[in-house]
Amino acid sequence: MTETVLGPVWEARADLIVVGTGVAGLTAALRARELGLRVLVVTKASGDDGNTRYAQGGVAVVLPQEHDPGDTVQAHIADTLVAGAGLCDEAAVAAIISDGPEAVQRLRSLGAMFDAKGDGTLERTREGGHSAFRVVHAGGDATGAEVERALLKATVDGRVPLLENHVAVDAIRTPLGAVCGLLVLDGNGVPGVLGAPAVLLATGGLGQMYQATSNPAVATGDGLALALRAGAVAADVEFVQFHPTVLYTGRGARGRCPLVTEAVRGEGAILVDATGARVMQGVHPLEDLAPRDVVAAAITRHMALEPGGVDDHVFLDATSLHDMATRFPTVYAACVAAGVNPAVDPIPVAPAAHFACGGVVSTVDGRTGVTGLYAAGEVARTGLHGANRLASNSLLEGLVCGTRAAEAIVTDLAVGLLAEPRNGVDPVLPVAPVADRDLLQRVMSRYAAIGRDAEGLAVVGSVLDVSTVDRVLDTRELVEDAALTMAARALIAAAAERTESRGCHVRTDFPERSDAWRRSQVVRLTPTGQPVLADPVLTEGVA
Repeated sequence: MTETVLGPVWEARADLIVVGTGVAGLTAALRARELGLRVLVVTKASGDDGNTRYAQGGVAVVLPQEHDPGDTVQAHIADTLVAGAGLCDEAAVAAIISDGPEAVQRLRSLGAMFDAKGDGTLERTREGGHSAFRVVHAGGDATGAEVERALLKATVDGRVPLLENHVAVDAIRTPLGAVCGLLVLDGNGVPGVLGAPAVLLATGGLGQMYQATSNPAVATGDGLALALRAGAVAADVEFVQFHPTVLYTGRGARGRCPLVTEAVRGEGAILVDATGARVMQGVHPLEDLAPRDVVAAAITRHMALEPGGVDDHVFLDATSLHDMATRFPTVYAACVAAGVNPAVDPIPVAPAAHFACGGVVSTVDGRTGVTGLYAAGEVARTGLHGANRLASNSLLEGLVCGTRAAEAIVTDLAVGLLAEPRNGVDPVLPVAPVADRDLLQRVMSRYAAIGRDAEGLAVVGSVLDVSTVDRVLDTRELVEDAALTMAARALIAAAAERTESRGCHVRTDFPERSDAWRRSQVVRLTPTGQPVLADPVLTEGVA
Protein backbone atom coordinates (compact mmCIF):
# COMPACT_ATOMS: atom_id res chain seq x y z
CA MET A 1 0.00 0.00 0.00
CA THR A 2 1.38 3.42 -0.97
CA GLU A 3 0.54 6.79 0.47
CA THR A 4 0.03 10.36 -0.70
CA VAL A 5 1.86 13.06 1.26
CA LEU A 6 -0.26 16.03 2.24
CA GLY A 7 0.44 19.68 1.99
CA PRO A 8 -0.44 22.11 4.81
CA VAL A 9 -3.36 21.02 6.95
CA TRP A 10 -5.32 22.57 9.80
CA GLU A 11 -4.83 21.23 13.32
CA ALA A 12 -6.71 20.88 16.60
CA ARG A 13 -5.78 19.35 19.98
CA ALA A 14 -7.61 17.47 22.74
CA ASP A 15 -6.94 14.85 25.41
CA LEU A 16 -9.41 12.43 23.83
CA ILE A 17 -10.94 12.19 20.38
CA VAL A 18 -14.15 10.15 20.19
CA VAL A 19 -15.14 9.01 16.71
CA GLY A 20 -18.88 8.44 16.50
CA THR A 21 -22.02 9.78 18.13
CA GLY A 22 -23.78 6.57 19.06
CA VAL A 23 -24.47 5.40 22.58
CA ALA A 24 -20.90 4.19 23.25
CA GLY A 25 -19.21 7.30 21.90
CA LEU A 26 -21.37 9.90 23.62
CA THR A 27 -21.38 7.95 26.89
CA ALA A 28 -17.58 7.88 26.80
CA ALA A 29 -17.32 11.56 25.89
CA LEU A 30 -19.59 12.63 28.74
CA ARG A 31 -17.81 10.47 31.30
CA ALA A 32 -14.38 11.66 30.14
CA ARG A 33 -15.50 15.28 30.31
CA GLU A 34 -16.88 14.65 33.80
CA LEU A 35 -13.44 13.32 34.79
CA GLY A 36 -11.72 16.46 33.56
CA LEU A 37 -10.50 15.60 30.05
CA ARG A 38 -10.64 17.87 27.03
CA VAL A 39 -12.82 15.89 24.66
CA LEU A 40 -13.63 16.32 20.99
CA VAL A 41 -16.35 14.21 19.34
CA VAL A 42 -16.04 13.67 15.58
CA THR A 43 -18.72 12.33 13.25
CA LYS A 44 -18.80 12.03 9.48
CA ALA A 45 -22.49 13.01 9.36
CA SER A 46 -24.68 14.94 11.78
CA GLY A 47 -24.75 14.23 15.49
CA ASP A 48 -28.07 12.38 15.34
CA ASP A 49 -27.31 10.34 12.23
CA GLY A 50 -25.86 7.20 13.83
CA ASN A 51 -27.26 3.73 14.38
CA THR A 52 -28.40 4.23 17.99
CA ARG A 53 -31.63 6.01 17.12
CA TYR A 54 -32.85 3.02 15.10
CA ALA A 55 -32.65 0.64 18.06
CA GLN A 56 -36.26 -0.24 18.81
CA GLY A 57 -36.42 -3.01 21.40
CA GLY A 58 -34.70 -1.56 24.45
CA VAL A 59 -31.97 -2.20 26.99
CA ALA A 60 -31.63 -5.66 28.50
CA VAL A 61 -30.93 -5.22 32.20
CA VAL A 62 -31.91 -6.73 35.55
CA LEU A 63 -32.67 -3.74 37.76
CA PRO A 64 -32.85 -3.97 41.57
CA GLN A 65 -36.48 -4.24 42.73
CA GLU A 66 -37.64 -3.92 39.11
CA HIS A 67 -37.33 -7.41 37.66
CA ASP A 68 -39.35 -10.55 37.10
CA PRO A 69 -39.65 -12.90 40.09
CA GLY A 70 -36.65 -15.19 39.98
CA ASP A 71 -34.78 -13.19 37.36
CA THR A 72 -31.16 -12.38 38.22
CA VAL A 73 -28.02 -10.93 36.70
CA GLN A 74 -26.71 -14.49 36.58
CA ALA A 75 -29.72 -15.56 34.52
CA HIS A 76 -29.05 -12.70 32.08
CA ILE A 77 -25.43 -13.83 31.86
CA ALA A 78 -26.54 -17.41 31.21
CA ASP A 79 -28.91 -16.32 28.41
CA THR A 80 -26.10 -14.30 26.81
CA LEU A 81 -23.74 -17.28 26.87
CA VAL A 82 -26.35 -19.56 25.31
CA ALA A 83 -27.04 -17.07 22.52
CA GLY A 84 -23.31 -16.64 21.90
CA ALA A 85 -23.02 -20.30 20.89
CA GLY A 86 -19.83 -21.07 22.79
CA LEU A 87 -17.71 -18.12 21.67
CA CYS A 88 -18.43 -15.57 24.40
CA ASP A 89 -15.69 -14.48 26.77
CA GLU A 90 -17.35 -15.38 30.06
CA ALA A 91 -15.41 -12.80 32.06
CA ALA A 92 -16.39 -10.03 29.64
CA VAL A 93 -20.03 -11.11 29.71
CA ALA A 94 -20.10 -11.09 33.50
CA ALA A 95 -18.40 -7.70 33.74
CA ILE A 96 -20.63 -5.93 31.22
CA ILE A 97 -23.94 -7.34 32.38
CA SER A 98 -23.11 -6.83 36.06
CA ASP A 99 -22.40 -3.16 35.33
CA GLY A 100 -25.70 -2.79 33.48
CA PRO A 101 -27.95 -1.54 36.31
CA GLU A 102 -25.55 1.26 37.24
CA ALA A 103 -25.13 2.24 33.58
CA VAL A 104 -28.88 2.48 33.05
CA GLN A 105 -29.26 4.53 36.20
CA ARG A 106 -26.54 6.91 34.98
CA LEU A 107 -28.42 7.28 31.69
CA ARG A 108 -31.65 8.05 33.52
CA SER A 109 -29.83 10.70 35.56
CA LEU A 110 -28.97 12.38 32.24
CA GLY A 111 -32.68 12.68 31.48
CA ALA A 112 -33.52 9.52 29.53
CA MET A 113 -37.18 8.64 30.07
CA PHE A 114 -38.16 4.97 29.93
CA ASP A 115 -41.73 3.70 29.76
CA ALA A 116 -43.15 3.18 33.25
CA LYS A 117 -46.14 1.45 34.79
CA GLY A 118 -48.70 3.09 37.03
CA ASP A 119 -46.63 2.37 40.15
CA GLY A 120 -43.61 4.15 38.70
CA THR A 121 -41.56 1.03 38.02
CA LEU A 122 -40.26 0.51 34.51
CA GLU A 123 -42.20 -1.55 32.00
CA ARG A 124 -40.37 -4.59 30.70
CA THR A 125 -40.73 -6.78 27.64
CA ARG A 126 -39.15 -10.01 26.48
CA GLU A 127 -37.19 -10.68 23.33
CA GLY A 128 -35.66 -13.70 21.61
CA GLY A 129 -33.23 -15.71 23.72
CA HIS A 130 -34.29 -14.12 27.03
CA SER A 131 -35.72 -16.28 29.78
CA ALA A 132 -37.50 -13.35 31.45
CA PHE A 133 -39.12 -9.98 30.77
CA ARG A 134 -36.04 -7.81 31.35
CA VAL A 135 -35.91 -5.42 28.39
CA VAL A 136 -36.73 -1.84 29.40
CA HIS A 137 -37.91 0.45 26.62
CA ALA A 138 -38.87 4.01 25.74
CA GLY A 139 -41.57 5.41 23.49
CA GLY A 140 -42.91 1.92 22.98
CA ASP A 141 -40.41 0.95 20.29
CA ALA A 142 -38.27 4.11 20.11
CA THR A 143 -35.70 3.33 22.79
CA GLY A 144 -32.68 4.20 20.68
CA ALA A 145 -34.15 7.55 19.73
CA GLU A 146 -34.70 8.41 23.40
CA VAL A 147 -31.21 7.26 24.40
CA GLU A 148 -29.70 9.33 21.63
CA ARG A 149 -31.82 12.38 22.52
CA ALA A 150 -30.73 12.29 26.15
CA LEU A 151 -27.04 11.78 25.34
CA LEU A 152 -26.92 14.47 22.65
CA LYS A 153 -28.67 16.97 24.90
CA ALA A 154 -26.20 16.23 27.71
CA THR A 155 -23.34 16.62 25.25
CA VAL A 156 -24.57 20.02 24.10
CA ASP A 157 -25.45 21.14 27.62
CA GLY A 158 -22.04 19.96 28.86
CA ARG A 159 -20.31 21.93 26.11
CA VAL A 160 -18.56 18.90 24.66
CA PRO A 161 -17.38 20.04 21.21
CA LEU A 162 -18.96 18.12 18.32
CA LEU A 163 -17.23 18.22 14.93
CA GLU A 164 -19.82 17.18 12.36
CA ASN A 165 -19.35 16.22 8.69
CA HIS A 166 -15.74 15.14 9.19
CA VAL A 167 -14.74 11.61 8.27
CA ALA A 168 -11.85 9.90 10.08
CA VAL A 169 -9.42 8.65 7.43
CA ASP A 170 -6.43 7.29 9.32
CA ALA A 171 -4.77 7.21 12.71
CA ILE A 172 -1.70 9.35 13.23
CA ARG A 173 1.05 7.38 14.97
CA THR A 174 4.43 7.92 16.51
CA PRO A 175 7.54 6.21 15.09
CA LEU A 176 6.97 3.49 17.73
CA GLY A 177 3.40 2.88 16.54
CA ALA A 178 1.37 4.56 19.27
CA VAL A 179 -1.76 6.38 18.13
CA CYS A 180 -1.65 10.11 18.86
CA GLY A 181 -4.34 11.63 16.70
CA LEU A 182 -6.45 11.41 13.57
CA LEU A 183 -6.28 12.52 9.98
CA VAL A 184 -9.76 13.69 8.91
CA LEU A 185 -11.46 15.18 5.87
CA ASP A 186 -14.22 17.75 5.97
CA GLY A 187 -17.20 17.69 3.65
CA ASN A 188 -15.20 19.40 0.91
CA GLY A 189 -12.27 17.00 1.14
CA VAL A 190 -10.06 19.45 3.03
CA PRO A 191 -7.71 17.50 5.33
CA GLY A 192 -7.13 18.25 8.98
CA VAL A 193 -5.14 16.82 11.88
CA LEU A 194 -6.70 16.20 15.27
CA GLY A 195 -4.01 15.57 17.85
CA ALA A 196 -4.73 13.64 21.04
CA PRO A 197 -2.96 10.98 23.09
CA ALA A 198 -6.15 8.86 23.03
CA VAL A 199 -8.54 8.03 20.20
CA LEU A 200 -11.74 6.08 20.92
CA LEU A 201 -13.46 4.41 17.98
CA ALA A 202 -17.22 4.17 18.46
CA THR A 203 -18.14 4.03 14.79
CA GLY A 204 -20.74 1.26 14.84
CA GLY A 205 -21.09 -1.58 12.36
CA LEU A 206 -20.94 -2.50 8.70
CA GLY A 207 -24.49 -3.28 7.60
CA GLN A 208 -24.01 -1.39 4.32
CA MET A 209 -21.85 -4.32 3.17
CA TYR A 210 -25.16 -5.95 2.20
CA GLN A 211 -27.99 -4.87 -0.10
CA ALA A 212 -30.66 -4.81 2.63
CA THR A 213 -29.91 -3.85 6.20
CA SER A 214 -31.48 -2.33 9.29
CA ASN A 215 -28.45 -0.01 9.53
CA PRO A 216 -28.31 3.60 8.32
CA ALA A 217 -26.10 4.77 5.45
CA VAL A 218 -23.20 5.61 7.80
CA ALA A 219 -22.63 1.96 8.84
CA THR A 220 -19.73 1.23 6.48
CA GLY A 221 -17.11 -0.36 8.73
CA ASP A 222 -14.88 2.73 8.88
CA GLY A 223 -13.66 2.11 12.42
CA LEU A 224 -12.72 -1.50 11.71
CA ALA A 225 -10.65 -0.48 8.69
CA LEU A 226 -8.96 2.40 10.52
CA ALA A 227 -8.04 0.15 13.45
CA LEU A 228 -6.59 -2.55 11.20
CA ARG A 229 -4.49 0.03 9.34
CA ALA A 230 -3.25 1.30 12.72
CA GLY A 231 -1.97 -2.16 13.65
CA ALA A 232 -4.86 -3.48 15.74
CA VAL A 233 -6.38 -6.89 15.14
CA ALA A 234 -10.00 -7.96 14.70
CA ALA A 235 -11.85 -11.15 15.61
CA ASP A 236 -15.19 -12.89 15.00
CA VAL A 237 -15.74 -10.85 11.83
CA GLU A 238 -17.51 -13.78 10.14
CA PHE A 239 -20.39 -13.43 12.60
CA VAL A 240 -22.77 -10.84 11.14
CA GLN A 241 -26.21 -11.10 12.71
CA PHE A 242 -29.21 -10.89 10.40
CA HIS A 243 -32.31 -9.62 12.15
CA PRO A 244 -35.12 -12.07 11.43
CA THR A 245 -37.89 -9.53 10.97
CA VAL A 246 -37.15 -6.54 8.79
CA LEU A 247 -40.15 -5.12 6.94
CA TYR A 248 -40.29 -6.56 3.44
CA THR A 249 -41.02 -3.80 0.95
CA GLY A 250 -40.61 -5.71 -2.31
CA ARG A 251 -37.97 -7.49 -4.35
CA GLY A 252 -34.72 -5.63 -4.72
CA ALA A 253 -35.02 -3.56 -1.53
CA ARG A 254 -31.78 -1.67 -0.95
CA GLY A 255 -30.22 0.26 1.91
CA ARG A 256 -31.84 0.72 5.32
CA CYS A 257 -35.13 -1.13 5.67
CA PRO A 258 -37.54 -0.60 8.60
CA LEU A 259 -37.03 -2.94 11.53
CA VAL A 260 -39.87 -4.87 13.16
CA THR A 261 -38.60 -5.18 16.70
CA GLU A 262 -38.30 -8.59 18.31
CA ALA A 263 -40.46 -7.29 21.14
CA VAL A 264 -43.48 -7.68 18.84
CA ARG A 265 -42.89 -11.43 19.02
CA GLY A 266 -42.14 -11.08 22.71
CA GLU A 267 -45.69 -9.88 23.22
CA GLY A 268 -47.41 -12.55 21.18
CA ALA A 269 -46.87 -12.16 17.43
CA ILE A 270 -45.96 -15.32 15.49
CA LEU A 271 -44.16 -16.05 12.23
CA VAL A 272 -46.22 -17.74 9.52
CA ASP A 273 -45.83 -18.54 5.85
CA ALA A 274 -48.16 -17.76 2.95
CA THR A 275 -50.39 -20.72 3.90
CA GLY A 276 -50.66 -19.63 7.54
CA ALA A 277 -48.40 -22.44 8.80
CA ARG A 278 -46.12 -21.48 11.70
CA VAL A 279 -42.49 -21.08 10.71
CA MET A 280 -40.88 -21.75 14.10
CA GLN A 281 -43.06 -24.59 15.34
CA GLY A 282 -40.85 -27.57 16.13
CA VAL A 283 -37.66 -25.71 15.24
CA HIS A 284 -36.60 -24.66 18.75
CA PRO A 285 -38.06 -24.99 22.27
CA LEU A 286 -38.58 -21.22 22.42
CA GLU A 287 -40.21 -21.21 18.96
CA ASP A 288 -40.74 -17.58 17.89
CA LEU A 289 -38.56 -16.34 20.78
CA ALA A 290 -35.54 -18.46 19.89
CA PRO A 291 -32.19 -16.61 19.53
CA ARG A 292 -31.94 -14.46 16.44
CA ASP A 293 -29.51 -16.68 14.55
CA VAL A 294 -31.91 -19.62 14.92
CA VAL A 295 -34.94 -17.64 13.76
CA ALA A 296 -33.18 -15.96 10.83
CA ALA A 297 -31.78 -19.28 9.60
CA ALA A 298 -35.17 -20.98 9.98
CA ILE A 299 -36.88 -18.23 7.96
CA THR A 300 -34.25 -18.54 5.24
CA ARG A 301 -34.71 -22.32 5.04
CA HIS A 302 -38.49 -21.94 5.03
CA MET A 303 -38.44 -19.38 2.23
CA ALA A 304 -36.43 -21.79 0.09
CA LEU A 305 -39.08 -24.47 0.52
CA GLU A 306 -42.23 -22.36 0.70
CA PRO A 307 -45.15 -23.41 -1.50
CA GLY A 308 -46.94 -20.99 -3.75
CA GLY A 309 -43.87 -19.25 -5.12
CA VAL A 310 -43.34 -16.87 -2.18
CA ASP A 311 -39.62 -17.36 -1.71
CA ASP A 312 -38.33 -14.01 -0.49
CA HIS A 313 -40.33 -13.31 2.67
CA VAL A 314 -42.61 -14.73 5.34
CA PHE A 315 -45.16 -13.00 7.55
CA LEU A 316 -45.37 -11.82 11.14
CA ASP A 317 -48.92 -12.18 12.40
CA ALA A 318 -49.43 -9.49 15.04
CA THR A 319 -53.21 -9.24 14.70
CA SER A 320 -53.64 -10.54 18.26
CA LEU A 321 -51.90 -7.42 19.63
CA HIS A 322 -54.76 -5.02 20.23
CA ASP A 323 -52.54 -2.05 21.18
CA MET A 324 -50.09 -2.26 18.27
CA ALA A 325 -50.39 1.42 17.33
CA THR A 326 -49.59 2.64 20.84
CA ARG A 327 -47.18 -0.08 22.02
CA PHE A 328 -45.15 -0.16 18.80
CA PRO A 329 -45.79 3.19 17.10
CA THR A 330 -42.60 3.15 15.01
CA VAL A 331 -43.32 -0.30 13.59
CA TYR A 332 -46.99 0.55 13.06
CA ALA A 333 -46.16 3.73 11.14
CA ALA A 334 -43.64 1.92 8.92
CA CYS A 335 -46.19 -0.79 8.13
CA VAL A 336 -48.91 1.72 7.28
CA ALA A 337 -46.48 3.61 5.04
CA ALA A 338 -45.85 0.33 3.20
CA GLY A 339 -49.56 -0.28 2.77
CA VAL A 340 -49.94 -2.86 5.55
CA ASN A 341 -52.45 -2.56 8.41
CA PRO A 342 -50.96 -4.70 11.22
CA ALA A 343 -54.32 -4.83 12.99
CA VAL A 344 -55.80 -6.97 10.24
CA ASP A 345 -52.92 -7.99 7.95
CA PRO A 346 -49.87 -10.11 8.70
CA ILE A 347 -46.68 -8.09 8.25
CA PRO A 348 -44.35 -9.24 5.43
CA VAL A 349 -40.84 -9.69 6.83
CA ALA A 350 -37.47 -11.10 5.82
CA PRO A 351 -34.02 -11.25 7.44
CA ALA A 352 -31.58 -8.38 6.78
CA ALA A 353 -28.07 -7.51 7.93
CA HIS A 354 -28.28 -6.07 11.41
CA PHE A 355 -25.26 -6.32 13.74
CA ALA A 356 -21.54 -7.12 13.62
CA CYS A 357 -20.87 -9.48 16.51
CA GLY A 358 -17.12 -9.24 15.94
CA GLY A 359 -14.83 -6.28 15.44
CA VAL A 360 -11.68 -4.68 16.81
CA VAL A 361 -10.30 -6.86 19.58
CA SER A 362 -10.56 -4.87 22.81
CA THR A 363 -11.08 -5.34 26.51
CA VAL A 364 -14.30 -4.33 28.24
CA ASP A 365 -12.39 -1.15 29.14
CA GLY A 366 -11.89 -0.34 25.47
CA ARG A 367 -8.16 -1.01 25.27
CA THR A 368 -6.89 -2.49 22.01
CA GLY A 369 -3.44 -3.88 21.29
CA VAL A 370 -2.30 -0.46 20.03
CA THR A 371 -1.25 2.18 22.54
CA GLY A 372 -3.61 5.16 22.42
CA LEU A 373 -6.30 3.39 20.40
CA TYR A 374 -9.54 2.35 22.11
CA ALA A 375 -12.80 0.87 20.82
CA ALA A 376 -16.30 0.56 22.27
CA GLY A 377 -19.73 -0.45 21.01
CA GLU A 378 -20.46 -2.39 17.86
CA VAL A 379 -17.04 -1.70 16.34
CA ALA A 380 -15.39 -3.56 19.22
CA ARG A 381 -15.05 -7.26 19.89
CA THR A 382 -15.10 -7.55 23.68
CA GLY A 383 -16.31 -11.15 23.76
CA LEU A 384 -19.81 -10.20 24.93
CA HIS A 385 -21.61 -11.42 21.82
CA GLY A 386 -19.64 -14.44 20.72
CA ALA A 387 -21.16 -16.00 17.61
CA ASN A 388 -24.56 -14.32 18.00
CA ARG A 389 -25.73 -11.27 19.97
CA LEU A 390 -28.51 -11.66 22.50
CA ALA A 391 -31.32 -9.21 21.76
CA SER A 392 -31.03 -5.75 23.38
CA ASN A 393 -27.52 -6.34 24.71
CA SER A 394 -26.09 -3.76 22.28
CA LEU A 395 -27.32 -0.56 23.95
CA LEU A 396 -26.25 -2.09 27.26
CA GLU A 397 -22.77 -2.75 25.90
CA GLY A 398 -22.45 0.82 24.64
CA LEU A 399 -23.47 2.31 27.98
CA VAL A 400 -21.17 0.10 30.03
CA CYS A 401 -18.12 -0.01 27.77
CA GLY A 402 -18.33 3.67 26.90
CA THR A 403 -18.12 4.51 30.59
CA ARG A 404 -15.36 2.01 31.26
CA ALA A 405 -13.32 3.17 28.27
CA ALA A 406 -13.39 6.79 29.45
CA GLU A 407 -12.22 5.74 32.89
CA ALA A 408 -9.45 3.58 31.40
CA ILE A 409 -8.22 6.48 29.26
CA VAL A 410 -8.06 8.75 32.31
CA THR A 411 -6.01 6.11 34.11
CA ASP A 412 -3.67 5.54 31.16
CA LEU A 413 -3.06 9.28 30.83
CA ALA A 414 -2.39 9.66 34.54
CA VAL A 415 0.27 6.95 34.61
CA GLY A 416 2.00 8.20 31.47
CA LEU A 417 1.23 5.29 29.14
CA LEU A 418 0.07 7.39 26.20
CA ALA A 419 2.07 9.23 23.55
CA GLU A 420 2.63 12.92 23.09
CA PRO A 421 0.78 14.14 19.96
CA ARG A 422 3.73 16.30 18.92
CA ASN A 423 5.67 13.10 18.25
CA GLY A 424 3.30 11.95 15.53
CA VAL A 425 4.64 11.19 12.08
CA ASP A 426 3.56 13.68 9.40
CA PRO A 427 0.09 12.69 8.11
CA VAL A 428 -0.47 11.18 4.69
CA LEU A 429 -3.57 10.22 2.74
CA PRO A 430 -3.50 6.45 2.32
CA VAL A 431 -4.07 4.62 -0.93
CA ALA A 432 -6.25 1.53 -0.57
CA PRO A 433 -8.14 -1.01 -2.68
CA VAL A 434 -11.70 0.14 -3.43
CA ALA A 435 -14.45 -2.01 -4.93
CA ASP A 436 -17.64 -0.75 -6.54
CA ARG A 437 -20.14 -0.65 -3.67
CA ASP A 438 -23.11 -1.94 -5.66
CA LEU A 439 -21.13 -4.93 -6.92
CA LEU A 440 -19.76 -5.64 -3.44
CA GLN A 441 -23.21 -5.53 -1.87
CA ARG A 442 -24.65 -7.86 -4.51
CA VAL A 443 -22.00 -10.56 -4.21
CA MET A 444 -21.91 -10.37 -0.41
CA SER A 445 -25.70 -10.66 -0.23
CA ARG A 446 -25.72 -13.57 -2.68
CA TYR A 447 -22.79 -15.58 -1.32
CA ALA A 448 -21.85 -14.39 2.18
CA ALA A 449 -25.10 -13.69 4.02
CA ILE A 450 -27.16 -16.47 5.67
CA GLY A 451 -26.03 -19.74 4.15
CA ARG A 452 -22.47 -19.76 2.82
CA ASP A 453 -20.33 -22.39 1.16
CA ALA A 454 -16.76 -22.68 -0.07
CA GLU A 455 -17.68 -22.14 -3.71
CA GLY A 456 -19.68 -18.98 -3.06
CA LEU A 457 -17.07 -17.47 -0.78
CA ALA A 458 -14.45 -18.12 -3.44
CA VAL A 459 -16.66 -16.29 -5.95
CA VAL A 460 -16.77 -13.24 -3.67
CA GLY A 461 -12.99 -13.31 -3.30
CA SER A 462 -12.47 -13.56 -7.04
CA VAL A 463 -14.92 -10.75 -7.81
CA LEU A 464 -13.23 -8.46 -5.29
CA ASP A 465 -9.77 -9.34 -6.55
CA VAL A 466 -10.55 -8.43 -10.16
CA SER A 467 -12.78 -5.43 -9.50
CA THR A 468 -10.86 -3.39 -6.91
CA VAL A 469 -8.84 -0.35 -7.87
CA ASP A 470 -6.25 1.38 -5.68
CA ARG A 471 -7.49 4.88 -4.88
CA VAL A 472 -6.30 7.80 -2.80
CA LEU A 473 -8.77 8.12 0.08
CA ASP A 474 -9.50 11.80 -0.40
CA THR A 475 -13.30 11.79 -0.13
CA ARG A 476 -15.80 10.40 2.36
CA GLU A 477 -17.21 8.05 -0.28
CA LEU A 478 -13.80 6.55 -1.00
CA VAL A 479 -13.04 6.15 2.72
CA GLU A 480 -16.32 4.29 3.14
CA ASP A 481 -15.92 2.10 0.07
CA ALA A 482 -12.35 1.19 1.03
CA ALA A 483 -13.59 0.23 4.49
CA LEU A 484 -16.36 -1.95 3.05
CA THR A 485 -13.86 -3.61 0.74
CA MET A 486 -11.49 -4.38 3.60
CA ALA A 487 -14.30 -5.63 5.83
CA ALA A 488 -15.67 -7.89 3.09
CA ARG A 489 -12.26 -9.41 2.46
CA ALA A 490 -11.74 -9.98 6.18
CA LEU A 491 -15.15 -11.63 6.50
CA ILE A 492 -14.75 -14.02 3.58
CA ALA A 493 -11.28 -15.04 4.76
CA ALA A 494 -12.63 -15.95 8.20
CA ALA A 495 -15.85 -17.49 6.86
CA ALA A 496 -13.99 -19.70 4.38
CA GLU A 497 -11.69 -21.00 7.11
CA ARG A 498 -14.46 -21.75 9.63
CA THR A 499 -15.70 -25.10 8.35
CA GLU A 500 -18.72 -25.43 10.63
CA SER A 501 -22.03 -23.70 11.33
CA ARG A 502 -22.17 -21.70 14.56
CA GLY A 503 -24.38 -18.77 15.56
CA CYS A 504 -24.67 -16.24 12.74
CA HIS A 505 -22.20 -18.18 10.58
CA VAL A 506 -24.13 -20.79 8.59
CA ARG A 507 -22.17 -23.01 6.19
CA THR A 508 -24.46 -25.10 3.98
CA ASP A 509 -21.51 -27.38 3.15
CA PHE A 510 -20.66 -27.79 6.87
CA PRO A 511 -24.08 -27.63 8.58
CA GLU A 512 -23.02 -28.98 11.99
CA ARG A 513 -21.28 -27.26 14.88
CA SER A 514 -17.80 -28.60 15.65
CA ASP A 515 -16.09 -28.52 19.04
CA ALA A 516 -12.80 -28.10 17.20
CA TRP A 517 -14.01 -24.65 16.16
CA ARG A 518 -14.90 -23.38 19.63
CA ARG A 519 -12.44 -20.58 19.17
CA SER A 520 -12.23 -17.14 17.61
CA GLN A 521 -10.21 -16.26 14.55
CA VAL A 522 -8.01 -13.18 14.44
CA VAL A 523 -7.60 -10.95 11.38
CA ARG A 524 -4.71 -8.58 10.80
CA LEU A 525 -3.35 -6.66 7.83
CA THR A 526 -0.30 -7.69 5.84
CA PRO A 527 2.29 -4.98 5.08
CA THR A 528 0.53 -4.51 1.74
CA GLY A 529 -2.83 -3.90 3.41
CA GLN A 530 -4.47 -7.27 2.75
CA PRO A 531 -6.61 -8.77 5.58
CA VAL A 532 -5.36 -12.24 6.53
CA LEU A 533 -5.97 -14.68 9.34
CA ALA A 534 -3.40 -14.35 12.07
CA ASP A 535 -1.87 -17.01 14.27
CA PRO A 536 -2.41 -17.78 17.10
CA VAL A 537 -6.18 -17.73 17.39
CA LEU A 538 -8.09 -16.30 20.30
CA THR A 539 -9.64 -18.83 22.63
CA GLU A 540 -12.47 -18.39 25.13
CA GLY A 541 -11.48 -16.12 27.99
CA VAL A 542 -8.76 -14.28 26.05
CA ALA A 543 -9.46 -10.70 25.00
